[in-house]
Amino acid sequence: MSKDPLLQPYQLKHLTLRNRIMTTSHEPAYPEDGMPKDRYRLYHLERAKAGVALTMTAGSAAVSKDSPPVFNNILAYKDEVVGWMKRLTDDCHEAGAAVMIQLTHLGRRTRWDKGDWLPVVAAGPAREPAHRAFPKIIEDWDIARIIEDYADAAERMKAAGLDGVEFECYGHLMDQFASPLTNTLAHPYGGSFDNRLRFAMDVLAACRKRVGPDFLLGVRYTADEEEKGGISVDDGVEMARRFNASGLVDFLNIIRGRIHTDAALTGVIPVQGMRSAPHLDFAGHIRAQVGMPTFHAARIPDVATARHAIATGQLDMVGMTRAHMADPHIVRKIMEGREQDIRPCVGATYCLDRIYQGAMALCIHNPATGREETMPHVITPATERQRVVVVGAGPAGLEAARVAAERGHRVTVFEAAAVPGGQIRLTAMTKRRAEMIGIIDWRMAQCAARDVEFRFNTYAEASDVLAENPAVVIIATGGLAEKDVLEAGNDLTVSAWDILSGDVKPGANVLLFDDAGDHTAMQAAQFLADAGSTVEIMTPDRSFAPEVMGMNLVPYMRALQDKAVTFTVTYKLIAAERDGNRLKAIVGSDYLASLRQERHVDQIVVNHGTQPLADLYFALKPLSENLGAVDYDALIDGRPQAMNGGPPGFRLYRIGDAVAARNTHAAIYDALRLMKDV
Repeated sequence: MSKDPLLQPYQLKHLTLRNRIMTTSHEPAYPEDGMPKDRYRLYHLERAKAGVALTMTAGSAAVSKDSPPVFNNILAYKDEVVGWMKRLTDDCHEAGAAVMIQLTHLGRRTRWDKGDWLPVVAAGPAREPAHRAFPKIIEDWDIARIIEDYADAAERMKAAGLDGVEFECYGHLMDQFASPLTNTLAHPYGGSFDNRLRFAMDVLAACRKRVGPDFLLGVRYTADEEEKGGISVDDGVEMARRFNASGLVDFLNIIRGRIHTDAALTGVIPVQGMRSAPHLDFAGHIRAQVGMPTFHAARIPDVATARHAIATGQLDMVGMTRAHMADPHIVRKIMEGREQDIRPCVGATYCLDRIYQGAMALCIHNPATGREETMPHVITPATERQRVVVVGAGPAGLEAARVAAERGHRVTVFEAAAVPGGQIRLTAMTKRRAEMIGIIDWRMAQCAARDVEFRFNTYAEASDVLAENPAVVIIATGGLAEKDVLEAGNDLTVSAWDILSGDVKPGANVLLFDDAGDHTAMQAAQFLADAGSTVEIMTPDRSFAPEVMGMNLVPYMRALQDKAVTFTVTYKLIAAERDGNRLKAIVGSDYLASLRQERHVDQIVVNHGTQPLADLYFALKPLSENLGAVDYDALIDGRPQAMNGGPPGFRLYRIGDAVAARNTHAAIYDALRLMKDV
């Protein structure tokens, strides 16, 4: 028996959990027609097969039709959910993992123009800023109907064979009743502490009556809203005591903070650059005060922190949810003594930001997550060893080298710079985003373990590549910052890369023109502001930084709003001219062609994405077997490439920004789906 605290079993009432690691409820937005079909099932099954003790599904499943998902959630109010959840549960049970689901009514945390266009309800009239709907104040018949909906949904989950249900009582309807900040009702559901907690207790009682004593019920609840007039720490402890005394609740899952705005949400679910496990001690405080089985997850990204949480008795089960999106095989690697092989969660929160934009959750550097039907988490060896040459040691090139080496091929990587990393190394120069270098460091370690040869400070020409007699050549040379987009005066501007790299010193009064809308501009703005520059960030878009999604925008704004930084939307930079020892920026608009304005500044910075560095690709293209062509149908389906038509010799592919300016995930995904079958 292992003595590792994380690998000890845990007895939760009648259920034995095989270790102390779980994935908490979260919605990756993989359902189809509101149902957890194969994509959803395989996502959870991957973690179950790799050893996680408890996989919690749905964050959260909707119990009522007037709780329409704002992204692609499971519809627990439909009877057909039973069959789909049963298949998922049976598969995970067979793999040794317990399965639960989170049920909720969103209350005001949704929109009236989703689903069936029913009015949004809440325990008060206040709008939630994040979702903008003005709610109808809930009526008695609404309360009775919704309690019944909860009970129906819990009964469906028991019929599907799940081990239990967790109810969401933070930010959603239960919490909107419990919090004095959102509950304006009178007796019996408003006013006093007991009255505000009554709705949650009524739901729990109705569900327990339906499912009986041998089905687990838990509550993930806000035990401290960290806001004046809201639920206090003392209130949170008392809520836990009431849940315990009721006999209706088998476990608690502790939340601290609110989620009604992007800024508040990042306090509950911190992103990179923020403190790891910020609420762990608080969760331990609740456990110590009440003694109930206690779960918790909030940026617990590494095994050491998780082990500490269990070893010190602060938690009974530790949630490593985003960490399992980066590497679903964490438990297996712990058991096999391979912790150094765990792919790190770098806190980019690309996963959550995508779902809040209405897309599916994806890990920034594990493209197999959510694509288990077509992409492998474990690379299988090739039947024949080949010679593979990769040009470029950014994220795309390193992923190509890693996968090729795991396939058993002999790999050489050419890199013009002295160190690996490409654009990520530039990104990681900003202290808040320093964790991004983990994407590079992990791949370098994996390549080193498989004897990949690196030739740094080598600008590869076609003759260098051909001298290696390769069977496959991967061009991952990335892109170069594009700044020459003006009608005149391009020679007077610098790129955002120039600022971030330190090649150009910040000016005193700076116009930063950003029509790429990505992290690069925001990082450059922060760099400039921290250096004391006065900065105007200008974009032709109707909102600034549209590619920097909600949660990741928060730390930028916290860094910029107390400095001399302004944002100008719907205007564009047309030209630049010299103005004595300063610069004159000519500004126009897409909306009014006749508009002309001027800005007098010391420096003009342009962020316009990148253009591919692809000369080597085009030099090699006519010499390759496939003439550089990619079979897109095969690529999408996860099948091997079989294009030909050129002279015999080597196959040639280009990936990442060497194709077109995209992002880190796209670059790594390019590499994985090409190389997994080479």
